[in-house]
Amino acid sequence: MPNWGYIAVIILAFYIVTSTVLYYLQEYFIFKPEKLDKDFEFHYNNQVVEEYNLETRDGAIINGLHFKVENPKGVVLYLKGNSKSIKGWGKFAVDFTRHGYDVCMLDYRGFGKSTGRRSFKAIKRDLQFVYNKLKEKVDEKYIILYGRSMGSGFATKLASINNPKMLILDAPYYSLSKVAAKFIPFMPVSLIMRYPIPTYKWLKYVNCPIHIIHGTHDKLIPFKSSIKLSKIKPKLTRLYTVIGGGHKNLNNFESYHKMLGEIINSKMRKINLSNTSIGVKHSSKNVNVQA
Repeated sequence: MPNWGYIAVIILAFYIVTSTVLYYLQEYFIFKPEKLDKDFEFHYNNQVVEEYNLETRDGAIINGLHFKVENPKGVVLYLKGNSKSIKGWGKFAVDFTRHGYDVCMLDYRGFGKSTGRRSFKAIKRDLQFVYNKLKEKVDEKYIILYGRSMGSGFATKLASINNPKMLILDAPYYSLSKVAAKFIPFMPVSLIMRYPIPTYKWLKYVNCPIHIIHGTHDKLIPFKSSIKLSKIKPKLTRLYTVIGGGHKNLNNFESYHKMLGEIINSKMRKINLSNTSIGVKHSSKNVNVQA
């Protein structure tokens, strides 16, 4: 006869040890940083770019790039995903500068040339610090927040406590905890996640136009997560579908660039609904229709 009590203790011990390991080592699974030497020089063809370094109150250095155009319409604060550094992500700045917008990118702590001890609280504080620096030079009504993948959650957080022109979310997740739960469904994710990044909670407090772009074939963050997000503030939100798009290749679709152009060049207009079909109900009853 098996000793069920002994087996239960073994399973419980394994569960506790695994949870502890995941709690302390999760940064190795969430963040995939690329380190850059201090003397590394950024170069991008046909782009005017200026490197900047901002020192935070705890002595960390946040390194970033400012892509510039003549007579900018505004500035896009681009928050990247969880991998590499702005060395590679900088190539996407052209998608905004071509429309007459400056672009500011930054590396999170531990990425690229940025330094400092990384934590959920520290990253949020750093991003607000950078946003405040932008506000010193640009009125908020000219600031567009663009968040890609992991950056979509942090962009939403910024939009929830500030007043940017608009928020654009590229392949966003409902919450990072939900993404993690898909890979480790047997673990108490809500208790061990040090970076829950609850996009859906922060989105409730966003009061600017919200634009969500997502590929239908995204296998990392399912398209349905954007559908759920779009229902949180439906009057402010538009959902854009890139048919066939995956998680890392939206920039290779012509439809993505058309959508992006429409979004950043759009102006919010109030619609007179008095002369539309709003409120008209379809009747299931037979009615006489005259030709």
